[in-house]
Amino acid sequence: MKLATLKNHTRDGRLVVVSKDLTRCCGAENIAPTLQAALDDWGRCAPKLESLYRDVEHQAVPCERFHENDAHSPLPRAYQWADGSAYINHVELVRKARNSEVPESFYSDPLMYQGGSDSFLGPRDDIPLGDPAWGCDMEGEFAVITDDVPAGVSAEDAASHIKLVMLVNDVSLRGLIPGELAKGFGFFHSKPPTAFSPVCITPDELGNAWEAAVIHLPLVVDYNGEPFGRANAGVDATFSLAQLVVHAAKTRPLCAGTIIGSGTVSNQDENGGPGKPVSEGGLGYSCIAEIRMIETIASGEAETPFMSAGDTVKIEMLDTEGHSIFGSIEQKVVAV
Repeated sequence: MKLATLKNHTRDGRLVVVSKDLTRCCGAENIAPTLQAALDDWGRCAPKLESLYRDVEHQAVPCERFHENDAHSPLPRAYQWADGSAYINHVELVRKARNSEVPESFYSDPLMYQGGSDSFLGPRDDIPLGDPAWGCDMEGEFAVITDDVPAGVSAEDAASHIKLVMLVNDVSLRGLIPGELAKGFGFFHSKPPTAFSPVCITPDELGNAWEAAVIHLPLVVDYNGEPFGRANAGVDATFSLAQLVVHAAKTRPLCAGTIIGSGTVSNQDENGGPGKPVSEGGLGYSCIAEIRMIETIASGEAETPFMSAGDTVKIEMLDTEGHSIFGSIEQKVVAV
């Protein structure tokens, strides 16, 4: 099924069930007022939401037009948002850009940081930027939402706790990252509010494209209206999202509504290299930092600037027939 949160006068919005083609929706207030409320009682709510989803598909219940511009991120705020590092190719490239080696442990023990979860951006909200020198970058990812996960969950059981999937723009301020990491205490200022896709879906909606807790489809990233990234999320994934859930729950339980991110989707090229731009026949990149690193290797200097006021990013995923699965994240950077 497909679920969304429409903006209203409350912080947490209004839960709706969305048609498969993303054109219609029906309020789910009689089942749960918000997505978090549904997740808190998922065993009872999920079957009822599934039944409503079938009715929406068969046009057996009154529906309203679904407008992605009216949607908030599926969870406008969450008890926990932790972003991982499923794609080590991205970690390798960004570390090279900082002249930093990748420790061998990163290939068996995922990186993960805890992001700000109290105030997410909507999928069509502007990205506020206080200073262009902060180095504003998009990061195209996907994420899962869990139910209650026990501490020390096994790899075998972790996948069953993944209830919903969505796309992510994990905005990063690259100019602030080195100074924060040098303190040895991780990201804070360099990770402003994140945005998620208009719609989240149950994994079964992906069919065969959901395999071993990874999406096996390209992530479509357009930058200023031009193709920028087409990396396949099912290729070069060092860790699955189930493995990232295991990592997050190693020493503590995860409450219902926890969001775990994949990290920036990143592919090597066919020869094992860092990849080429879409304009040169490659799969491109899901963030600007990667192309800047490649430019630095090639010419000794990064040429592509980070985002500034007026720049736009669009992140989407299409099924094999070219239909949008999650709706699209479409954001513009604005000076504040």
